[in-house]
Amino acid sequence: MVAAADQLAASAGLGMLAQGGSAADAAVATGTAMAVVGPHLCGLGGDVLAMVAAPGSPPEALLSVGRAGAASDPDRLRRDGMTTMPVRGDIRSVQVPGAVDGWLALHARYGRLPLEDVLGPAVELAEEGFPASILLALASHLVHALPGADELCPDGPLRVGQTVRLPGIARTLRAITSDGRDGFYLGEFGRGLLDLGHGHFAAADLATGAAAWSTALHAHAWGHDLWTVPPPSQGYLTLAGAAVAQAAGLGTDPNDPQWAHLLVETWRAVGHDRPAVLFDGADGAALLDPERLAAAAARVHATSMAPPDVATGPGTPLADMARLGDGDTTHLCAQDADGLGVSLTQSNALDFGSHLVEPATGVFLHNRGVGFSLVPGHPAEVGPGRRPPHTLSPMLVTNTEGALTHLVGAMGGDAQPQIIVQLLARLLLAGQGPATAITAPRLTLDAPSAGPFRLWWGDDLTVLVEADAPPAWTTGLTRHGHRVRTIGAFDPVAVGCAQIIQTERDAAGSRLLMGASDPRSPAGAALGR
Repeated sequence: MVAAADQLAASAGLGMLAQGGSAADAAVATGTAMAVVGPHLCGLGGDVLAMVAAPGSPPEALLSVGRAGAASDPDRLRRDGMTTMPVRGDIRSVQVPGAVDGWLALHARYGRLPLEDVLGPAVELAEEGFPASILLALASHLVHALPGADELCPDGPLRVGQTVRLPGIARTLRAITSDGRDGFYLGEFGRGLLDLGHGHFAAADLATGAAAWSTALHAHAWGHDLWTVPPPSQGYLTLAGAAVAQAAGLGTDPNDPQWAHLLVETWRAVGHDRPAVLFDGADGAALLDPERLAAAAARVHATSMAPPDVATGPGTPLADMARLGDGDTTHLCAQDADGLGVSLTQSNALDFGSHLVEPATGVFLHNRGVGFSLVPGHPAEVGPGRRPPHTLSPMLVTNTEGALTHLVGAMGGDAQPQIIVQLLARLLLAGQGPATAITAPRLTLDAPSAGPFRLWWGDDLTVLVEADAPPAWTTGLTRHGHRVRTIGAFDPVAVGCAQIIQTERDAAGSRLLMGASDPRSPAGAALGR
């Protein structure tokens, strides 16, 4: 089974399974196809993080997070008058993209099929063309006039259903097929990135691989073991959120207003100090220390909102941050007949990223560097070779015997852990199936005065509630002191777009798979065979 935010990409992954490929082959085929048909979510210029569960082995984490260029200099940025990282049109918020390294690492470790076959669907889509989805057409209005965007948008903004051909991307994918990572990082794209950077990147930056296999973070909640990627990812917030929600007595009825209140208070309790504790090299196990989680649980009160907490790090600037759109990301899941499961999230950071394009290949460059700090001495301060605090939080779930039960992930920027904890509470605690859980209404926290990826830079938070939520949610949250704002139902920007694959065993011991693709992404699909 494969679940993805675009049915063309999901079909590419399913095709790998039909050829006898592994879930890793399916995930790479799906991810690279998504990079073609959904470049506004993550193209070749983004990052990849994944969780992998192989039967009989502990789950492991793959982080392919790009590093800051050799000339990254926080003092220079501050001398230029900046108190936060630039968002658009500035190479200094661009890291060396990690996505290609991540896909190749996943394929090398768990793939069965030749790389040419795995990348074949993405090459075909880029060369022969594909119809623009409604979300891609809408996003194209942001970038159609940018230098280097003429291949994607040759005649201005895309129309829904318009055939899109990307020969530069196809050529780049073929170079990867023939020469591996060198075909990308040391080839046409790499040379173009060096030229575009005007000294910001050094050749050595491109010669060093971004992909790293790491020990996964782990926590136990709701009768299951939860696994996610370590820092610099914020995935620890998912595990902490589930553990604290359980300790706070979260109930089994999602329609109960208390359910909404306890989740919101849990998120505030575990996330308020994220800017101070999340950075490259942070100790993920320490962030999940039982005493730390107990202190967070003690902050959750059943009938009232906890007072604001100011532990947001030293000198955190807020006033100059204009409200910008949330991060654009996409998640995919794949599981094969042997039980190998992959939960993978890839991202540009913000829609088309930095709005800078490598002109020779047409690859849009991400702007994940907006997660860095410019506060002098801050542990997440930008610097050469550093990885920024990261929102991507793919995860998976196993039962007490160690067997894979769920692959789960979502887009949603800072709110990804909140979205995933809601899904886990519905799946594991309320006993809902994937389709019911993924279509159910959601709520998330929002910081109206903050910029991108700055949810936890203050505690003046609003609870966003989808319009189809139980009315008791809003009534109860308001009664407990929360500021509430109703948003449209099925809002992918505010509450993310998720993918789920669930595994069960029938009476005979046969594996049964159930999948769901979030209707908040109308082009998505969960496909099995």
